[in-house]
Amino acid sequence: MSIAAVPDYLGQDFEGASPGMRFGMYLPIWTDRADQEADVNKRADRKSREGDEVKALLQRGMDHAIQTLQQRDRNRLPGLWEKNDFAARAAWESICEISKADCDRTGALRARQTVLADSLAADALLRLDAKSIAPFTTGLGNQHPLENGFAFLNPYGLPYLPGSGVKGVLRQAARELASGDWGDARGWSETPCHELKVGSETVALSMLDVLFGRETAAGDTDHVRGALSFWDVIPQIAGKSLMVEIMTPHQSHYYQQKTERKSGGSVTPHESGQPTPISFLTVPPGSDFSFHVICDRAQLGCLAPALLEDGGDGRPQWQDLLTAAFEHAFEWLGFGAKTAVGYGAMTRDRQAEQHRERERIEREARQQAELAAQREARARAEELERMSPIERSIAEFLDQRPDKNQPERSAVIGAVKQGRWQGEDKIAVARWLEARMRAAKGQWKESSQAKKPEKDKEYQNTLLVKAWLAGR
Repeated sequence: MSIAAVPDYLGQDFEGASPGMRFGMYLPIWTDRADQEADVNKRADRKSREGDEVKALLQRGMDHAIQTLQQRDRNRLPGLWEKNDFAARAAWESICEISKADCDRTGALRARQTVLADSLAADALLRLDAKSIAPFTTGLGNQHPLENGFAFLNPYGLPYLPGSGVKGVLRQAARELASGDWGDARGWSETPCHELKVGSETVALSMLDVLFGRETAAGDTDHVRGALSFWDVIPQIAGKSLMVEIMTPHQSHYYQQKTERKSGGSVTPHESGQPTPISFLTVPPGSDFSFHVICDRAQLGCLAPALLEDGGDGRPQWQDLLTAAFEHAFEWLGFGAKTAVGYGAMTRDRQAEQHRERERIEREARQQAELAAQREARARAEELERMSPIERSIAEFLDQRPDKNQPERSAVIGAVKQGRWQGEDKIAVARWLEARMRAAKGQWKESSQAKKPEKDKEYQNTLLVKAWLAGR
């Protein structure tokens, strides 16, 4: 079994590690002594000329067989800590798995972004949800033993689309719309219509310069930071697993100059080359992407205040422009790597946006209800502070009674019967009851006209209160 290049005390069981760690530091593709011995024994078991040769080598010991096979030019035995091609092919399955902990971590990071976004003003934030309709990949240019890298968000080890990549795609989408080659420009223009005064000089800026920033040639000083900031995008992976895609260059002899027949230092492409399958990681179609763009309103107000004005739909113009750029990018450009062959294609998920908006409204309603409850609780606490001790005791009892629909007088009489107040407190409560019964019409009855006075509830309550006032 091939091993990961880690210290012995870490062991070799990395099932609980994140995909990024399994793809990187914990990648088990390196040859150890057990791999070499297993390979030698497997070769010796073959009923072939090579099998007979390896058996003969084994008669002089395993060390001799391993050393000899490592020196071969053809079908060479890998040395210690060399990349094991068979293990590399088998490693993809373990890399792709997304555990429950990874899903929970993804959900927590996305929830954190939602909370941070909700704390911003509506005219300072643009949020769009999208669903991938093709595999998504990024970071292929990163160096990696498996030929192609992948972008994982450190330290969480989860796939992500860097905010810088989002910015680059949207800048290109805006540039294409502004060119007019795609029909309706959707409000975009490359004409320098904004000005920035730097000392005695004036720098002319276009919409793209104002929103995305302007970087001039080396040595110039009139660089301008864009008013927009783009957050990293953490996809909610569909199917709880990454995917392995394969690209097969048919002209590797041309790209890598692998031939002895060269002419003028170059190799002519031809159809008899040996195809070389190369695997790489992707996020599967159907995964959810949430894009967040933040606007520095102070800077935008200085450079292009018109873009903060209402675009006619209740939103500032910069949001309408960015939405148009997103929709163009979803339809024509894609995000991540290999977009020219269809990777990274997405579609706007309006259903998810509506669901998130409903959640936001419900969350704000809950927050308002909590704040109202807190204000009511503070007001009640202040009211209790102004009461006498016995009034406060009665009020706290009434606040805690299970049946809020029960009349206060009936609840207090029942509590006195059960012995809640004793001695002087009981007499004080009786005075409280007498005052409220006298104030209410028909509740304080010195006598009863009923045929059966024992069934006259108000009369019996009056007798009880009189007895308590007398200390009985």
